[in-house]
Amino acid sequence: MLTVDDDQAVSRAVARDLRRRYGQDYQVVRASAGADALDALRELKLRGGRVAVMLADYRMPQMNGVEFLEQAMDLFPHARRALLTAYADTDAAIQAINVVDVDHYLLKPWDPPEEKLYPVVDAMLESWQAAGDRDVDEVKVVGHRWSAPSYKIRDFLARNLVPYRWFAADEPEGRRLLDAAGAGPEAIPLVVTPDGQALAAPTSAEVAGVVGLSTAPVRDFYDLVIIGGGPAGLGAAVYGASEGLRTVLVERRAIGGQAGQSSRIENYLGFPDGVSGAQLTERARRQAGKFEAEVLTTRDVVALETRGPARVVRFNDGGELSAHSVIIATGVSYRPLVAPGVTKLTGCGVYYGSAATEGPACAGTDVYIVGGANSAGQAALFFSRYARSVTLLVRGDSLERSMSYYLIQQLAAVENIVVRTRCSVVEAHGDGHLETITVRDSKEGTTSTLPCGHLFVFIGAEPHTEWLDGAVCRDSRGFVRTGPDLLVDGQRPPGWDRDRDPFYLESSVPGVFAAGDVRANSVKRVASAVGEGAMAVTLVHKYLETG
Repeated sequence: MLTVDDDQAVSRAVARDLRRRYGQDYQVVRASAGADALDALRELKLRGGRVAVMLADYRMPQMNGVEFLEQAMDLFPHARRALLTAYADTDAAIQAINVVDVDHYLLKPWDPPEEKLYPVVDAMLESWQAAGDRDVDEVKVVGHRWSAPSYKIRDFLARNLVPYRWFAADEPEGRRLLDAAGAGPEAIPLVVTPDGQALAAPTSAEVAGVVGLSTAPVRDFYDLVIIGGGPAGLGAAVYGASEGLRTVLVERRAIGGQAGQSSRIENYLGFPDGVSGAQLTERARRQAGKFEAEVLTTRDVVALETRGPARVVRFNDGGELSAHSVIIATGVSYRPLVAPGVTKLTGCGVYYGSAATEGPACAGTDVYIVGGANSAGQAALFFSRYARSVTLLVRGDSLERSMSYYLIQQLAAVENIVVRTRCSVVEAHGDGHLETITVRDSKEGTTSTLPCGHLFVFIGAEPHTEWLDGAVCRDSRGFVRTGPDLLVDGQRPPGWDRDRDPFYLESSVPGVFAAGDVRANSVKRVASAVGEGAMAVTLVHKYLETG
């Protein structure tokens, strides 16, 4: 446990109270300045130590508590964090919650500690122990910089918030790891687990199994199966499990969906300073776990069936799960960019989504982003921190019809971001990795080939619901039709066997609901997806009660 406060009397009192309650199990380290505390944390990191809780005073000279916690997170991201404030500093506490994801704030003085200090610290320790504290070097990945399989593994680990350390195969440490594993180039990417197990060119499912992600359900029958781990699915998991339903969430890639890839979400209620998609996802995952919802990753659902009162989902490996009800929350995926050269360079300079793992690699380069919606704007702001220049290529005449006003204003204020309208990528070029792109400017009637090492694609929104063929009604674009959209001239959908109309979020199969972006005519926003996930659970209860 680390505590930092420039008031020596308060610093001693905090350390004394912590040692009295936790001294047998935890070492308590105190510092009188943020810089000293960071030095202590760096030394602990080098020695392989772990930090469970950090308590920092807000009003310190040179470096206040918020600034200290922001830097300390880079060293020990799993440590629970609390800010010590006076009554006049509650605004600072709110700022800390939004900026550095502070878990709690404590008002000084806190006498008696049994009532005002220990319950808060107990809750932080419980959260830290439940999440687990893994050092960044527990999982090692050896691969090639411009290798699609290597990128896929790095992206999988990053999106599932699994800390890892990357080693290039042509660097000394990477070669040492390959030699130690007795592996050659065919083993790349090589994943080395904390216990020394080496996985040569593993699948995402194999990696999930060794890094602690759950892939197998604990039972065969549930009250509720949720398919998809984006905001709608996570919202449904939290509300379903908290209301007593035996709930399991199934995700084929990574929890968080497209929202989980966002570098900054600034229009989500309750976060005036914004929140990253990863932070929001981690909070939601922890919340679902708190209520004992199961979360399965790398499980690909390929079919939905009705067997009497049971709703059955089948996996691509032949396994299946049964439940009283199902919520489809699979969201949407970015549409492929159709142009010569793009497919072979995907993962080798061409990426779909923000691919935050590529940020540092963009340093000093020219980055191009295809798309004009909010996700593209957020990515442009993120990569502008690293790249020499960021160019948004927008097919339409302007950003106003597709992007939020606040994002347009922010983009205009960043000097190294350029927006080019009525432009599209018509070809990608490169030997082994992306080197140049050909851009057509329909406004000028010109075509030009430009140097480009990184191209990020944010176009369209496809639901990928072909696995629902013959199971539920969808519209012409593949989005799931629900509730009133299923009624045609007052007639219920074919095969409907209930003496009632479908509930608002219910599909053409009773007991099967859709929430979030996958639903026809939904509002494509994080807040609405979370709300629909919660609403779907309310309708699941209604279905279970009335049929």
